[in-house]
Amino acid sequence: MDKKPEKMVPEVRFKGFTDDWEQRKLSSIAHQTFGGGTPSKSNKQFWNGDFPWIQSSDLAEDTIRGVHPNKFITQNALLISAAKKIPKNSIAIVSRVGVGKVALIPFNYSTSQDFLSLSGLKINSQFATYSIHKIMKKTASQLQGTSIKGITKKDILNKTIIFPISEKEQVHISSLLKYVDYIISLQQRKLEQLKQLKKAMLQQLFVDKNSKQPNLRFKNFNSDWKQRKLKNISKRILRKNSDLQSLLPLTISAQDGLVDQTLYFNKQVASKQLKNYLLLYNGDFAYNKSYSVGYPYGAIKRLDKYKQGVLSTLYIAFKPTNINSDFLQHYYDTDKWYREIYRNAAEGARNHGLLNISANDFFNSKLVTPSDNEEQLKIAKIINLFNHLITLRQDNLTQLTTLKKYLLQKLFI
Repeated sequence: MDKKPEKMVPEVRFKGFTDDWEQRKLSSIAHQTFGGGTPSKSNKQFWNGDFPWIQSSDLAEDTIRGVHPNKFITQNALLISAAKKIPKNSIAIVSRVGVGKVALIPFNYSTSQDFLSLSGLKINSQFATYSIHKIMKKTASQLQGTSIKGITKKDILNKTIIFPISEKEQVHISSLLKYVDYIISLQQRKLEQLKQLKKAMLQQLFVDKNSKQPNLRFKNFNSDWKQRKLKNISKRILRKNSDLQSLLPLTISAQDGLVDQTLYFNKQVASKQLKNYLLLYNGDFAYNKSYSVGYPYGAIKRLDKYKQGVLSTLYIAFKPTNINSDFLQHYYDTDKWYREIYRNAAEGARNHGLLNISANDFFNSKLVTPSDNEEQLKIAKIINLFNHLITLRQDNLTQLTTLKKYLLQKLFI
């Protein structure tokens, strides 16, 4: 007896739906498809109009919403250039730079040539967008590590989409994911608000060289803050990893602090090289003189993630001796120390991506700090609380993102 073929249905399903799902090419679910085009940049009659012209960078990662056009074209551009007017509620699919991004656009728009748009959809538009998003994310992962920079519009249209025949089931699935997206967006906004509030607190709770008191202060603390040189509140670390006490090579990320270099850069460091590295223990600080966007004077970070590790001698390392360590860590999260680095950096300060400042000049940099240790502790505690809340919010966001990935796997075929 021939075996009865299994029904084509997802692993997780809403109650009451039992019908088989249908399989079609993407080309068959839209009444119309659109490519894109870029109006001539030299023709001023085409630009600074009021019609949205979308690029890949205008679409957010891992969501079908959050499209923010940054450029606008004129009606002339739509009439006589390669740009096309695409009706609202169409699906914009990135085909080249940024493959994997997909969005349901709620307004009339045009795109660069890096897009394919599907209009006049024959199935629920939200369901179709989520399904195509899943398809294109898989495509993007397959392209990683290859020299191929995109996918042709023909290949996109030949891809298969599997969907429930019942539009009601399509709506149920897409509505659940839309709600999850809403909660994720809400968490992202709250996380960003916390980060901005922390940034504002750091500016108000600390003072720079030209001030003696902060703008925001705890009750019962009234005395002026004092200028101190870094060399008087810390000790330089020169200990070497001579006995290979640690095989964990560290690097300093302005965003993530002291992190494992092999994971961060995805490359190994020879153990012979590590023998001459600086040996750092948990709680030690290091200065990365390399500048980057948003960090014009490098980054100073504390080793928190590991018990010990080793660091290139290109960095300057030190240990706090006469100041609260948390207070100092938060101080270096502000820009209050930039002026001192600028003052001490030699002429022609930028050399091969590094600031030209000697260790001696670095340790002669001045900080303005409370003389009362209790005030240092209180400031450190409130910023630590902000960090804790930010971590909790980030964990919630990670869990929600994981939930969304699970739903995309189980609710779709």
